[in-house]
Amino acid sequence: MKTANARREAIKTIQDREPVASTVDYVDSSLGEQFGANVFNRSVMRTLLPKNAYRSLIQCLDHGERLDASLAETVANAMKDWAISRGATHFTHWFQPMTGATAEKHDSFLQPGSDGEWLLEFPGKLLIQGEPDASSFPSGGIRSTFEARGYTGWDPTSPAFLIDSTNGKTLCIPTVFCAFSGHALDKKTPLLRSVEAVNKQSLRLLRLLGNTEAQRITCTVGAEQEYFLIDEAFYNLRPDLVNAGRCLFGAKPPKGQEMEDHYWGSIKDRVLAFMMDAENELYRLGVPVKTRHNEVAPAQFEVAPVFEQSNVATDHNMLLMEVFRRTAQKHNLRCLFHEKPFTGINGSGKHNNWSMMDDKGNNLLEPGHTPHEDKQFLVILTAVIRAVNKWARLLRATVAFAGNDHRLGANEAPPAIMSIYLGDTLGEVVDSIITGGVPEGSRVCKVMELGVSTLPTLPRDASDRNRTSPFAFTGNKFEFRAVGSSQSIAWPNTVLNTIVAESLDYITGRIEQAVKAGKPLNQAVQAVVKETLAENKRVIFNGDNYSEEWHKEAERRGLPNDCSTTESLPVLITPEARKLFSDYEVLNEEELVSRYNVQVEAYIKTINIEVLLTLSIANTMILPAALEYQNAVAKTMSNTHKALGQDIGASGKVYEKLLQDLCDKTARLKVSIDQLDVVSKEAEHGTDDLLEHAKFFQLKVLPAMNAVRAAADDLEGIVDDSMWTLPKFREILYIY
Repeated sequence: MKTANARREAIKTIQDREPVASTVDYVDSSLGEQFGANVFNRSVMRTLLPKNAYRSLIQCLDHGERLDASLAETVANAMKDWAISRGATHFTHWFQPMTGATAEKHDSFLQPGSDGEWLLEFPGKLLIQGEPDASSFPSGGIRSTFEARGYTGWDPTSPAFLIDSTNGKTLCIPTVFCAFSGHALDKKTPLLRSVEAVNKQSLRLLRLLGNTEAQRITCTVGAEQEYFLIDEAFYNLRPDLVNAGRCLFGAKPPKGQEMEDHYWGSIKDRVLAFMMDAENELYRLGVPVKTRHNEVAPAQFEVAPVFEQSNVATDHNMLLMEVFRRTAQKHNLRCLFHEKPFTGINGSGKHNNWSMMDDKGNNLLEPGHTPHEDKQFLVILTAVIRAVNKWARLLRATVAFAGNDHRLGANEAPPAIMSIYLGDTLGEVVDSIITGGVPEGSRVCKVMELGVSTLPTLPRDASDRNRTSPFAFTGNKFEFRAVGSSQSIAWPNTVLNTIVAESLDYITGRIEQAVKAGKPLNQAVQAVVKETLAENKRVIFNGDNYSEEWHKEAERRGLPNDCSTTESLPVLITPEARKLFSDYEVLNEEELVSRYNVQVEAYIKTINIEVLLTLSIANTMILPAALEYQNAVAKTMSNTHKALGQDIGASGKVYEKLLQDLCDKTARLKVSIDQLDVVSKEAEHGTDDLLEHAKFFQLKVLPAMNAVRAAADDLEGIVDDSMWTLPKFREILYIY
């Protein structure tokens, strides 16, 4: 078989596939019985732990109390017995280094006994602390290569779980990860610190407002996950997808998403089989996935969970991506989380739905039917508005990386301008507070009559939704829509929590000062809220964030618009950012600078990998195909002349034009390849300044890489289909 015919063989293979039958039978074992079956959760702990031990552990989980190390021995023993009884042979500390992925080192439960026998043991010290090699994970300058020692530490707030594999199970214990020096080297430690900052400042505010019931405030998150599914036969023929996660070449397909027929359409059997298989594993892992549907682009889908505490939601989202990848392969599919795997159609995001909740289960961002009368809600809402306005560039930087640069502002995702959508009802409330008027309340508690007698009246929400806003209020939460589909939600939530904590601190301090000066509490609250909203109202926008008018208006308002990663990341190391994270004990200066370095380095490495792939694919797959077709056309012309033995007249002109056009396009490709090769070699030498190096990739290398793609995509439209090696978008997105 010729390599060029591999595409056709792949299509034949795909057409012969059948959906993989599920082993799940919800009649024999209900969803309720399946959910959490592989989790060392409260129900299991209540059964296996002594009452005093269980009570102490719950105090730690619910009230943030420090866990007594002596309790670890009891918990570890129960955890080991439970895991082994379910088939586990190994355990691992499961952590989230600054790679953006998860990491694990497996150890057997086998321990040598004193009499030469081997025992199954799991002492408390191994539960509390592990020691992975810290030299091979990104540290951003905190650690030198020879400084290898690092530690993982048990995070009891996130439950341990069992991962099923082909030949057994592994006990996974969620942990934090730090260096020998104590610096955080992971994404979870800062997140947990930021939650503590929110708790501290929230309780201070609530006590001032007279709320004495709430004892602990947590941040809750529900991360909607978008992704693509394609057949592995196509995937394996695309080196760019295998190595970069996105197609570096590919002409726009004749049919994309313009018919709008895929969104929420009927789910194909093969895809639904994958979804149900993945969901079952997630249910067993205690991940509360709730919603599944087709997304806007062909071959694109979405899954959404129920809200959880932010650190658990982060763990569960990382698990979800891993389960989806693994399950897809069982179904001869590949799951793509890149923000823009296919140019010209919708990209993928991860909508981060964020709110605050007290230990009584009350949502602090629930406006109720009379939000203008809810003092606590208005103060917290004001704090969030101020946080997004004051720290807009910092919030933008949390979603700045190479993959998201392809997506943000592309009329499928919010622009890089941070703004808040409140909706009509809350917008009226805010306006009335600023102006001193009374909110109309005209949109509250209305119903819709659809004009059909057999249909019931439908209640209408107080406000519409705005899918173009990067930070939209959607009923009782804020939806941060700019988060990229491939990234961990830990960092965006760490920053969001921190800036809200700072804003709560600021507003509480202002109210305290006013009360101390003799102003009654209610008057003090009203004055501070009014003044703060007036100072920060520029960030509120309820219109179309895609429109050119908004970009002009945002510029007039003075809102920042950092359009690229290289523009966004420097804000992380400004004096203001350093002070913010230090003041609220989320990141010290070294830890913050390390994250800046890691993110800039990741940008450089990502683009460099794509450049090398572009050169390789263009030189070894696309250029040979173009030359082969060029040669075939030339031979056809020559043979035609010989066969007729005379001038073939007008027909000859047509063939000559075809050959000339093909030669021009092929030459254009070769020239662009050579130019990219030159600038890529320049980039290899780099500079001591990381940011300048990244900017060189953005301003010089990326345009050269795009020129190669443009030339190649142009050739895709004319080269003989049987000679084109790479699977085309028209096939990848539609053939299952």
